[in-house]
Amino acid sequence: MVSKRTIRKFDLRYTYTMFKQFTLLMFLLALSFPLMMYAQNIDAGKKKDRIAVKETSYDFGKIMQGKPVFHDFHVINLDIVPLVIDNVQASCGCTTPEWSREPIAPGGTSIIKVGYNSAAPGYFEKTITLMYAEGMTSVISIKGTVWKTPEQPAPFNKSIAFLKTAKF
Repeated sequence: MVSKRTIRKFDLRYTYTMFKQFTLLMFLLALSFPLMMYAQNIDAGKKKDRIAVKETSYDFGKIMQGKPVFHDFHVINLDIVPLVIDNVQASCGCTTPEWSREPIAPGGTSIIKVGYNSAAPGYFEKTITLMYAEGMTSVISIKGTVWKTPEQPAPFNKSIAFLKTAKF
């Protein structure tokens, strides 16, 4: 038969061993955390933007309803190899982007012409997503206010009619 003292001694050794193992595991996890963060930063650094847009947003201000407006966004290739803009996707059908499918030379520029069909009155803000270089994206935007055109012509003005017909 085993004495209570032996059992207690075994329990203490087992508990002490488990405590050492747990402490060692926590220490190793604490050491590996900065390494994991460093690895994520390296991956983020590799996905640095390869293009720059001179202006990422443009405000048309107040525009008349039914009058289409356009703006040119200038894109610069920051990479050391030629770059092709694969796709330019507008957030709405009222916004139409046009771009060159030709490669942009390193340090070269290209123009993305963005048009807006001002059919609906009121404030608008639209985003345009540039897709390039194996899934990388960049976002530009346009905004403005479309004012509604009057439904009827201006009322007849007798004074202006008189001035138009009078001979001086």
